[in-house]
Amino acid sequence: MKPEFTITEENYIKAIYVLSYEIKANNKVGTKDIANILKVQPATVTDMLKKLKKKKIIHYKKYGHVQLSPSGIHYAKQLLRKHRLWETFLYEKLHFDWDEIHEIAEQLEHIQSDALIEKLEKFLQYPQYDPHGEPIPDAMGKVPTLPDTLLSNINNKKWYTVIAIKDTSPDFLKYLRQLSIQIGTKIKLVEKIPYDDSIKLAFSNNKQIIISGKIANNILVTEIK
Repeated sequence: MKPEFTITEENYIKAIYVLSYEIKANNKVGTKDIANILKVQPATVTDMLKKLKKKKIIHYKKYGHVQLSPSGIHYAKQLLRKHRLWETFLYEKLHFDWDEIHEIAEQLEHIQSDALIEKLEKFLQYPQYDPHGEPIPDAMGKVPTLPDTLLSNINNKKWYTVIAIKDTSPDFLKYLRQLSIQIGTKIKLVEKIPYDDSIKLAFSNNKQIIISGKIANNILVTEIK
């Protein structure tokens, strides 16, 4: 029988996973990290961690790092799976903009129906990545690999395709949309500007733009062979 978690508890479980494996990538997650991503007070985080520890979903000692237990990792992957499948559905089938889908998927991910998610995945033809390019875990928890070439690290003037966005906040995605940058956009480095780490890019239609180093650090690309 599945353990029962509140919506708030599920939000914490997912946040710990994202911090551990997708943002920090070193599994050293502290209460302040969780507080920042969930926009709550550290004391509130501490109280919740005690509850999750009792449910054996995390390993945690006061003032130490937080780690998901094996069952916690599996549960978090299933939450991410639901969230990213719903994002894909909202974007591809209901034609929401990519900066609108996260907030709606945050609500839908808490629906407790494995049958619904299985049918949703089949209906979407088993996508491996969501509209932001983030990997979708399968039913067994296997996560597709994601190339990790940052746009900011490119030094040659070959053509690349945008494959993922690290910062999926609505404001950032909306700004990228204004710049005509989305998943699948073909771009080429024209010039790096050392003074402020900004980058001049060319699109396939010969249009050129300049973006900041911060923006380039949040865009993943793959070389067009």
